[in-house]
Amino acid sequence: MEKAVYKIVASEIWQAAHEKGVFEGAGIDLNDGFIHLSTAAQSVKTAELYFAGQDGLVLVAVDTAKLGDALVFEPSRDNALFPHLYGTLPLSAVIWAKPLPIGADGKHVFPEFVA
Repeated sequence: MEKAVYKIVASEIWQAAHEKGVFEGAGIDLNDGFIHLSTAAQSVKTAELYFAGQDGLVLVAVDTAKLGDALVFEPSRDNALFPHLYGTLPLSAVIWAKPLPIGADGKHVFPEFVA
């Protein structure tokens, strides 16, 4: 299993979660009934497909060991297994949250992923 999984989220939504003490999900998560996450390898494509050109985003690294059975890897895009969190994301499971700026080429500039 991956050591960490990632969530791309608007900074204002992340800030609200931080103030509340828990992340309940963004719009798509609330609609689908789980929090959409990505592995490091999947995160760049997720940003390209669903967040192209969007500024003001945060990349959140989440410790999979702290999510227990609520984290399930299920088939999604191209039948690849994606991490889905059934329940809320406790901030105690967050390793870090870093800005996800847009580079000169128009693509998001990712920080180093958790090794």
